[in-house]
Amino acid sequence: MSKLSKRVVEAFPVEPRDRDFYDDEIKGFGVRVRSSGRRTYFVMTRLNGVMRRFTIGSHGPVTAEMARAKAKLLLADVINGKDPTLGNKRAKAGDKISDLCSRFLAEYVPAHCKASTAFEYKRSVELFVLPKLGERPIAEIERRDIMALHHDMRNIPYQANRTVGVLSVMFAQAERWGLRTEASNPCLGVKRYKEEKRERFLSPDELQRLGNAMKDAEVEMPSAVACFRLLILTGCRLSEIQTLRWEYVRDRMIYLPDSKTGKKTIYLGTPALEVLETVPRVPGNAYVIAGRVEGQYLSDLQKPWRRIRAAAGLEDVRIHDLRHTFASNGVALGQGLPIIGKLLGHSQAQTTARYAHLAADPALAAADQISTQIAAAMK
Repeated sequence: MSKLSKRVVEAFPVEPRDRDFYDDEIKGFGVRVRSSGRRTYFVMTRLNGVMRRFTIGSHGPVTAEMARAKAKLLLADVINGKDPTLGNKRAKAGDKISDLCSRFLAEYVPAHCKASTAFEYKRSVELFVLPKLGERPIAEIERRDIMALHHDMRNIPYQANRTVGVLSVMFAQAERWGLRTEASNPCLGVKRYKEEKRERFLSPDELQRLGNAMKDAEVEMPSAVACFRLLILTGCRLSEIQTLRWEYVRDRMIYLPDSKTGKKTIYLGTPALEVLETVPRVPGNAYVIAGRVEGQYLSDLQKPWRRIRAAAGLEDVRIHDLRHTFASNGVALGQGLPIIGKLLGHSQAQTTARYAHLAADPALAAADQISTQIAAAMK
């Protein structure tokens, strides 16, 4: 017997028959090394006079430290006369991942997520989780299953990472609901794909081409064009303009009661005000960017954006790049990062700091202008 740790557990030999090894600190806590090489943590103890074996989880997804903590909780329940397995009977009775997804989207997401986050969670679940894992029992999902899903999505690495993030939240909630044992989240330890922050700004020539494409599309899709113009003239996030209500617009400001970073004030320049003045108010619709459905905002802006950017020859430009363009132009005009952060609604200075390197251009121009004048005076 010895204290179970990662090094100790992995050093136990694999034998022709399954063998149990026990911890020397916590009575009954051990690991079973199967002939297949798989190692599983467990606790052996008496409950109501009967010797019972409680499985904690597989070594790997569950670390030795996690298993030790769980063993203490299980033994505490037994001392208090509780059966630690009662909370998991529903999952063992046949609940599937599809059942967990339905409950997660119906109970957890509406209560804890903003609308934009809820949309992304639902999209990840329906497009990527259910087709791959939907029919699998909740209690049987292991880290290797999550790794396989993540690997299958390697051609879309950003979405792969987001999907694992959603699954991690969902399995954490499954533990709270008693559908899985504690400290058994199979997403723990899954290495994400490397992500690089993309910085795409429109040049003056590209802005002109975009402006011409918007003008040509204005008659056919006025609401969409108004939305795109407001995005690039305010630096707002898409959801902030897409769901903007007329009641939030007062004087030269937009007062959002909620956003990604909480309450937010958007400061409107004259061109943005002129765009708002041209947007017709639809009777019975509180939204600035009115949709075709009565009383609703325009929900699909990706299709019109793809048409406009194609007409402008800007196939690689995303809607979010309009926000980057607003920020980059502000820096180029000599505005400091604190004021840019205020305009964008950043809650942390380091978020705005990604634009710091752009400040070199106006600084170099100023240095050139000053040094040229001094040199001329000295000649």
